[in-house]
Amino acid sequence: MTMRGHLFALVLLGLSACAGGAVRHPVQQPISDRFTSIALPPMRQFTAAGGAPFLRSNSEIVQDFLDLSFRLEKGRPIKAFSRFVGPITVRMKGAVPGSAHKDLVDLLGRLQNEARLPVHLASGDEASITIEFLPRAQMQSRAQDAACFVVPRVSSWADYRRASQADLDWTTYMSRERAAVFIPSDTSPQEVRDCMHEEIAQALGPLNDLYRLPDSIFNDDNIHSVLTDFDMVILRTAYAAELQPGMSEAAAKEALPGVLARDNPAGNHPGSHSTQTPRAFGEAIARALGREARDTGRVAAAEEALAIARSQGWQDHRTGFAWLTLGRVQGRGKAATARAAFANAAVMFRARNLPLHAAHADLQLAMFALAAQDWQGAISLADQSISAARIGQDAALLASLMMVKAAALEKTGQQSTADALRLDSLGWARYGMASNAAVRRHLALIDDLANQAGKPTQ
Repeated sequence: MTMRGHLFALVLLGLSACAGGAVRHPVQQPISDRFTSIALPPMRQFTAAGGAPFLRSNSEIVQDFLDLSFRLEKGRPIKAFSRFVGPITVRMKGAVPGSAHKDLVDLLGRLQNEARLPVHLASGDEASITIEFLPRAQMQSRAQDAACFVVPRVSSWADYRRASQADLDWTTYMSRERAAVFIPSDTSPQEVRDCMHEEIAQALGPLNDLYRLPDSIFNDDNIHSVLTDFDMVILRTAYAAELQPGMSEAAAKEALPGVLARDNPAGNHPGSHSTQTPRAFGEAIARALGREARDTGRVAAAEEALAIARSQGWQDHRTGFAWLTLGRVQGRGKAATARAAFANAAVMFRARNLPLHAAHADLQLAMFALAAQDWQGAISLADQSISAARIGQDAALLASLMMVKAAALEKTGQQSTADALRLDSLGWARYGMASNAAVRRHLALIDDLANQAGKPTQ
């Protein structure tokens, strides 16, 4: 289950918007109508490609695998290993979005080639994993905080509604045979794809998320949109012959070093283990970014997460994410506080060589530069992160960075270059955002920042 959402809330000068994220601040200034009727180009989609690389050693991955596979997200232990046995089929049903088929085919191709899994599209109405698309309101009537989720032993929403708690208990599901993934039909193509990656991966393998993993989709920070190289190693390992359903954690721990030495030779080097993440950290982040939290509660929760990170002495992405969260939840009149938080996040992420993480902070800083009439600063910040957003296949982030750069280019008199870049951004925005109206509104918000540049901040 995930609270997936994009991380680019516009928290600047009281002008705020969030396409898909949980944090929303009311827009209290007039929005430019310059782009209300702009013609939008066709939607862009990424080609299938490998995920973010990683450098961790196999000795580290052993513990990561155990923590991912023998514990649920709430910390409940799983006594025995579980996975599918034999060929795995996947089908879609319901109001399937137009972009979903290509993204699913791309995902299955990667699972076949990189994780070496026997997974294919189903040829009929029965499948090991069924993806059902439903209106968001219908889904959230049963799972209020989930953007999308996966459950065992059922093949439809009707089955899920009839199932007992015992039926839906992953801890008793050793040889997996059926699972259902539920995704909203009325959301952005990118969120559909992101949900397919995370929920199908959890249907196949790990059921836990770990904040300590900077290079994995199995992390509630939602930085990675698609399965990474690390995730493929985890899934490939889960389906090694040496690991069988019903195996204990101790038996898996004994088998894993040999499996990884054979199947992941790049990891045969010494490594250092990241510390465990206290549950209180994740709980504080969830309160800060939750859908129902009040603004004052969000700030207090983000400050609590940052205090936990500091008390642990972390000099890694978790501290950076706490800073990023603190910047996101600042309300009107807190522009300086937000900017400092984003700057701290960017420094932390770049020190750990995490360009996709840093891109989220750079976007916020670029918008501050835009509003301060620092056109070259906005361009430079966008330039250093556009590639990371593209490689990370985050279309919403990519489009936003391109829009900011286009606005800055326009202010420096480079109109034709700005127009071409803005047009390119719109194709990606149509994939990353929920509707054409949302695309135009997002573009107008960024245009307003540039056109209100130099006005006194709140």
